[in-house]
Amino acid sequence: MTFAEIMEHIARTFEAVGALVLVAGLIWSVLYAGMVWRRTGLGRRGYETLRESYGGVLLLGLEILVAADLVQTVAVEPTLENVAVLGLIVVIRTVLSFSLEIEIEGVAPWRRAAMSGASHISRSVRRGRGDVDPAPAGDADS
Repeated sequence: MTFAEIMEHIARTFEAVGALVLVAGLIWSVLYAGMVWRRTGLGRRGYETLRESYGGVLLLGLEILVAADLVQTVAVEPTLENVAVLGLIVVIRTVLSFSLEIEIEGVAPWRRAAMSGASHISRSVRRGRGDVDPAPAGDADS
């Protein structure tokens, strides 16, 4: 068996795993959303749970499928045309992943860092030491 054949099998395995993640993730997301709906009695909360959980599954599935494309193009058929097609696929999937992440989180990644994380932790530490005002001007969430 040649290197190209091995890489072809690896790429097909990545594709199969990506498809399995998407199908199993859909089933799991629907079941989980159903449990939330039954527990809370709120159809809206069940829908939100389904949307968030399957959105995460879509992101994972897209990443696995991008890996399959990378292996296929770089290791199996490294022609200029295939690399250009791969570049286009990666750009499209990256934009799609970015859009899905914003849809799931409800905020752009660069805004998320300002809304939570290290800046809030460091502010809390400084507040505890008395280094800063309890609520800086314009900071409504503190």
